[in-house]
Formats: sequence, C-alpha cells, structure tokens
Amino acid sequence: MLQRTWWVRGVLTAGVCAPLLAQADIVDDSSLALGMRNFYIDRDFKNDNPARSRVGSWTQGFDLRFASGYTEGPLQFGVDANVQYALRLDGGGGRGDDTIIPYSVSSQSQPHDYGRGGLTFKMRYSKTELKVGELRPILPVVVIDDSRQLITTYRGGLLESKEIDGLTLHAGRLTEFGARNSSNYEKMYLQTGSGVVRGSDALNLAGGSYAFNKAFTGSYYYAQLEDIYKQHYLGLTHLADLGGGYGLKTDLRYFNNNEDGDALYGEIDNQSYGLMTILRKGSHGFGVGYQRMLGDSNFPTLGGYVPQPFLVNWSRVAFIKPNEKSWQARYDYDFAGMGIPGLKFMTRYLHGTSVKRAGDLSEAAESERNLVLSYVVQSGPLQGLGFEAGNVVAKFSHGNDWVENRLITTYTWKFW
Repeated sequence: MLQRTWWVRGVLTAGVCAPLLAQADIVDDSSLALGMRNFYIDRDFKNDNPARSRVGSWTQGFDLRFASGYTEGPLQFGVDANVQYALRLDGGGGRGDDTIIPYSVSSQSQPHDYGRGGLTFKMRYSKTELKVGELRPILPVVVIDDSRQLITTYRGGLLESKEIDGLTLHAGRLTEFGARNSSNYEKMYLQTGSGVVRGSDALNLAGGSYAFNKAFTGSYYYAQLEDIYKQHYLGLTHLADLGGGYGLKTDLRYFNNNEDGDALYGEIDNQSYGLMTILRKGSHGFGVGYQRMLGDSNFPTLGGYVPQPFLVNWSRVAFIKPNEKSWQARYDYDFAGMGIPGLKFMTRYLHGTSVKRAGDLSEAAESERNLVLSYVVQSGPLQGLGFEAGNVVAKFSHGNDWVENRLITTYTWKFW
C-alpha cells in the first residue's frame, strides 16, 4: 500500500493536483496496469508491378495506464495517466510504410522506437462524468484503433451521462489525435490516400443510446469535423431468444455524410446502410451481413487509418467505395464446447461489387477472406497470456491482390 501511495502521489503532483492528495479514495480506488503486445505483421502484394512487393514489421509495445479513484463529496475529481511505447524488433525498417511504425518519406526509413503519452483530468457528479485531456472514445462517430501496436488517442473533452436508467448520453469536442503510427499529436483530417492533409480545428459530437428493454437498443449520434464533413448515425440492435438454445442478434446501422463549412476536401456525398445478423447455438455462431454505399463519395474516415467498425462490413479492405454493394458470411466457434476454454476460431468471407470508378471506367469488385485463431491461458502463473494468429487474403478486380499474416502475443500485468 505504501508503494502504491507514493506512486499515485507522484502522478497527481505531476498533474498539478496536489490538493487531491488528502483524499484517501483517490489512492485506494486507483489502478495501475501495463499492457504488453508483441506484434508481427507481413503483407505480401501479388500481381504485376505493385508499388511495394512486401511491407510489415515486428514490434514490442507497452501501454502503461494509471487510473486514480475519485475524491469524496458530491462533486468529485481525479486524474488518469498513460504512456505508450514501442520498439521495432526486426532490425530492418526499409521495406516501406507499414502504417504501424512512423515512416520518413525523405529518408525512406523507420525509427527504432516511438511512443507518446498524456494526462486526463476527470470530474464526476452523480452519474455524469467529464474527462478532459487524452481520451480513448469508442463511439459510432469516433473510435480508437487497437488493431496494430500503439492505440489511437485523442485530445479534448468528452462528457458522458447515465442519469436516466437505460439512457447513455455523450457530448464532446476533440481537437487533436495521435495516430497509431505516430509519436505526435496533430489536427484531425480526412483519409484520402492522396497524401493531402488539411487539418480541421475540431471534431464536435453529441448523441446517445437508449435501451428500450433487454432486447432492443437504439442510438443516434451527430458529428461535425469542422470544415470537412458532418455525419449522422442511426443504429438499432435487437436480441432474440429463439428457444432451444438458439439466440439471434441483429444490427441495423445507417450513416449520412456531407461536406461541412469550407469543405476542405471538396464535396462529400455518401450514405450507407448495413444489416448484420448472427445466429448462435452453443459454441457456434453463424453470421450474414449486407452493406450498401450510396452517393458519389467514399465513406469519409479520419486520417491516421482510424477505423469505422460501426459499419457492418468494416474489415481490412473496408468496402466503403462509391456505390459499393457488399455482403459477408461469417462463422465463429468457441472451443470451450470441446473442453478447451480460451481457444476460439473465426472465419469470414466478404465480397463487394458495383464499385463506381471515374469516367467511363467499368465497375470494380473486391473480396476478402479472414482466418483467425486465438487462445487465452485460463489459469496458472500465465493466466491472461493471449496468442492470436491471423491470415487475410484480399483480391481486387482492378489492383494488386495481397496476402497478410499476423502473429500477436498479449499480456496485461496488473500492479494493483
């Protein structure tokens, strides 16, 4: 307890929060954890004359996260701290930009290490919480990217309120972000593939979700990336008990995207809707999904390879091109049903057609196949140690196919 107290005091003092030191709860309710991830990725491009024949890297990452408790009283205060750091282990770094490690175009090289960190000040009253500083939101209009090594983080303020049972409300203003492949923070911009960067002053958001009952949840969110785009999101989720051990989950999701203000990236015309349903029986899960892009633009995504997993067919290929129609078939299996808890398997196939190309060019098509096998140690001294192996095959009617392999090992050490 003494070691914990002094560590917390150091963080709070660094955060100019010395008056909080008198509050016991801020120490006793705190936590400190170190997440570790060893990540290997290799993407091999096929077909004739690809821009790069192969990209990839091997890295070891660390994510040290401290979360304080709250002071006493009706209006409560606290502070969190976070440091992310990664080392490149493969010794190369000359194969090109793998979108994981920072890449210098001028020197065509990658650094041997990189990282960033930040503080988050928090305030709570009743069931309403305000956080200001470094943030990791997971919302339909802005999310982190935890699919590579460093995790996408944002700077700004975010309010969450759960004063009414079943209703969760959010409002916020985010001014900068740290991309997964960057040690720096910068203004948010649009991912275009052209290399053009025109930063926005802020992303403003508001919305919420409401659980009408245990089976049905609805959500609506609005976001404005100032002078770039404005976005509306509507989502509906339904859970059905079909009896006999069968359960059905259905997600319906809709986005409407248009340009905003000075339209730094020009006109944006995109609407999308998607339907995903998963039937579960014991250890088995069977899923099918359909997604449609409408309008003349790609679905707008934030620069720095920020994902949009609230699209039902979001994947490595993404399936977000103009007029694209895509579907997927998915199968999951939990080996706990065979007496091997912690071992899981997933495979899916996605196919997109009717992609609109410039001028009179013919429509394009693309597909993706995933295989993922994962295992988490369930007991003993290595409890919580995770392993994952993944293989992706992506094919394009107009473009270079590629095959990607991943090997990931994860473990979280909880100090207290």
